[in-house]
Amino acid sequence: MLVTEGKVKFKAGDGGDGKVSFYKNRKGPDGGNGGNGGSIYVTGTSDIYALSNLFKKTEIEAENGQPGMSSKKAGKLADDMEVKVPFGTVITDKTSGETFDITEKDDRVLLCRGGEGGKGNWEYRSSKNTTPMYAEKGLKGQKRDLHINLKLIADVGLIGLPNAGKSSLLKELTNASPKIGNYPFTTLEPNLGELGGKIIADIPGLIKGASEGKGLGIKFLKHVERVSVLFHCLSCELKDPEKSYKQIRNELKEYNPKLLKIPEIILLTKTDLVSEEEVKSVLEVLKKLKKKILPVSIHDWDSLEKLKILISKSSV
Repeated sequence: MLVTEGKVKFKAGDGGDGKVSFYKNRKGPDGGNGGNGGSIYVTGTSDIYALSNLFKKTEIEAENGQPGMSSKKAGKLADDMEVKVPFGTVITDKTSGETFDITEKDDRVLLCRGGEGGKGNWEYRSSKNTTPMYAEKGLKGQKRDLHINLKLIADVGLIGLPNAGKSSLLKELTNASPKIGNYPFTTLEPNLGELGGKIIADIPGLIKGASEGKGLGIKFLKHVERVSVLFHCLSCELKDPEKSYKQIRNELKEYNPKLLKIPEIILLTKTDLVSEEEVKSVLEVLKKLKKKILPVSIHDWDSLEKLKILISKSSV
């Protein structure tokens, strides 16, 4: 199951305490320093299911540094922890409001710094104090209370009402294997496919009120925020395709007006299910929208090839 949003607490490791110790056979302190606690880093991964494992715990903790030892031996340094999140993840510190956006392969963000180990009493020796009876406590590791939100990064987004043919198109264009059926919300989570180096996201069907959370709503609208071009799928079977088009556009506007600025192409889908005259009639109605329109069917090789060319030429 694809998990895209949740809360989790991160805590870096505490530093180990310094040691109070003295040589047995000669005078002088020999207490070693404590080891540093482990820090927590976040890196990006192409695995969009990575958050599913992360949210199995409510708190992620790095190891503590080990206390100092006698004979001036330092405590062991704790290993740093690396947490992988999908590309497109936005991490927000709920207390400070600070945000971290993981979008690139090489992104590596230090989220929680480990506490420094305390100094042992050997570090406090001096000509005036040859037998220091104290050592430094290790510092506490950094804590963060985080909200983590995945917004898929894709070049192309397929949007439209339920049963608009989005999943079928994705399957024909790429090697993706989305669930397909003739009933609402067959697609319960975004599906991704790749065509010529471009990532295509099939966004689950939107309905009226999606921007307010109705249907699958906001859970999926956020996934179109990062795409470079939208392919708006309208089925030839629709009684009023213009009304349906405007309905989806309105939901995008209500959720985030910036979505309306994303380049858009209309795909008139399922052309094999109606006559040529009916296709022409729908095209005539949609002309007033002043958008590029491509009739397409998964059973029409020529139309699929034209769509592939459009995708290859789309802005990224």
